[in-house]
Amino acid sequence: MSSESPLITFLETDKRVMFLFICVSTLLLLFVKKSFIENETAAFEFMANRPEGSILTIRSALQYFSIPLVYAWKFLVIAFVIWVGCFMFGFRVTYEECWRIVMASELVFYVPEIIKIFWFTVIETDPDFYRIQAFYPFSMMSLFNHLELPNRYHYPLKALNLFEIAYLAALMHGVWHFSRKPFKNAFIIILTTYLPIFILWLIFYMVVYD
Repeated sequence: MSSESPLITFLETDKRVMFLFICVSTLLLLFVKKSFIENETAAFEFMANRPEGSILTIRSALQYFSIPLVYAWKFLVIAFVIWVGCFMFGFRVTYEECWRIVMASELVFYVPEIIKIFWFTVIETDPDFYRIQAFYPFSMMSLFNHLELPNRYHYPLKALNLFEIAYLAALMHGVWHFSRKPFKNAFIIILTTYLPIFILWLIFYMVVYD
């Protein structure tokens, strides 16, 4: 039944509505984070009155407008990887259903963004700009001092977090829902398709980072 869980309910939603909801929600979260946290830091206010300020403004605008493109590319690639895995294991899961799985699973990453907004508006109310950039709740990054760590390791360490594990579980749950095969099979598919690609991407990022 579609009422089993919020994830299942979202899986059964029209894919265009799903995509629009994700883009609009992300835009709103980004706007709140920038307006009430990042733009209030002393470093941002200092740069806003200098030539660098226009670069920051352009960068922020590009972040807003690129949301649909970034998500479309992300969903396209991950859905294809999962679909190939389902095909290889003989699962009758369509590519459209893989898109639904990936989009529904993306909701997991709203939680750390909401935590971040709460953290810097209620608990740590006077952070510097770089502290905000380096913060990611329940990630490997929290084990290190971001000021002493080379920038090439910031993103990979933030990407290794508890929410990524929850994302894996959501992908598995989605494959299981549409395939109606034993859950252990969905577990194997995600671990042998998405997980290696994710690890290779982090390694590639560290290698090519300039």
